[in-house]
Amino acid sequence: MDLLQRTENEPDLLNSIITCDETWVFTYDPETKRQSMQWKSTSSPRPKKARMSCSKFKATLSVYLDIQGIVMAEWVPSGEKVNQQYDIEVLTNCENV
Repeated sequence: MDLLQRTENEPDLLNSIITCDETWVFTYDPETKRQSMQWKSTSSPRPKKARMSCSKFKATLSVYLDIQGIVMAEWVPSGEKVNQQYDIEVLTNCENV
């Protein structure tokens, strides 16, 4: 209710709101079994067949949006916690906002 009352007094209030969403991004190795075949002698152990699986690369992408769409996207550094303090720091240092 408070927000609705504020928008009556300040019609541009909703235009100034920025929200954030995070997503995990993985890379995949789509190599097929046929592509992974190797020449081996008959006495060699059988190679393991490749499967599509998550790679070791995993990163977080933060996307900041306003009422018109995407304002900016930011890769989160490895080991960084995404919380209110992180978002404030990113948005403070951003020239687009």
